[in-house]
Amino acid sequence: MSYLRSKVVAQAQSWLGYNEDDETFKEIIDVYNSHKPLARGYTMKYTDEWCATFVSAVAIKCGYTDIMPTECGCEKMIALYENLGCWEEDDSYVPDAGEVIFYDWQDSGSGDNSGHADHVGIVESVSGSTITVIEGNYSSSVKRRTLQVNGKYIRGFGLPKYTDSTTTATATTTTTTSTATVKKATDSAKSYLKSLAGTYVTTDKLNMRNGAGTSKKIMVTIPKGTTVKNYGYYTNYNGTKWLSVQVTIEGTKYTGFCSEKYLKKQ
Repeated sequence: MSYLRSKVVAQAQSWLGYNEDDETFKEIIDVYNSHKPLARGYTMKYTDEWCATFVSAVAIKCGYTDIMPTECGCEKMIALYENLGCWEEDDSYVPDAGEVIFYDWQDSGSGDNSGHADHVGIVESVSGSTITVIEGNYSSSVKRRTLQVNGKYIRGFGLPKYTDSTTTATATTTTTTSTATVKKATDSAKSYLKSLAGTYVTTDKLNMRNGAGTSKKIMVTIPKGTTVKNYGYYTNYNGTKWLSVQVTIEGTKYTGFCSEKYLKKQ
């Protein structure tokens, strides 16, 4: 089965303008409630907050609920993406169309935000450093919001495993943000282990690669003694964990895979 970003974006766009005043938003709630089993067995009321319900309803209409887990609450939805190994914790991640963005309105804008998620939407597009998002329950409507890559209020991202290629960035495509150039691995991490998350130091000169294994293309060579960060994501390859790590070298922010054999946790 194909999972297309464009289909998700098109479905979200089709509901633009639906709102509580004319009660058109009820169609979205009804789509969510029609899907069984209901998350937590809870039937949504028209008086409930419905941002996560909107994202879930898009998944239901597209038939993509196996890659876009349904939920009516943001925190529970994040947990489901974590269980799938499809959660991106880093606020500065450059998203792609069809990915799911979570917000925390209490975000100070300093460091990586790990607070309680308050809102969620679907990325429509990214142009340069500007993200355009379609959100349900945005001022009681389905509306667009624009914000900057690594902007204030970003909590993190759910990354459905689409079968089509990315539309904004790949491992060898550079994207200029307000703070750095970003290069991302083509492969996604396959597993998540919370205890792995943290800061590591390279114990030798180390190649960051596009995926797990020495057959994968080298993205950058990291000097010995460099600090890198992992958010719990990794891929097992031939009995070795290859951690998905982030590091900034000469103004470029890299996200790729390094063997745990050459990383010492701090």
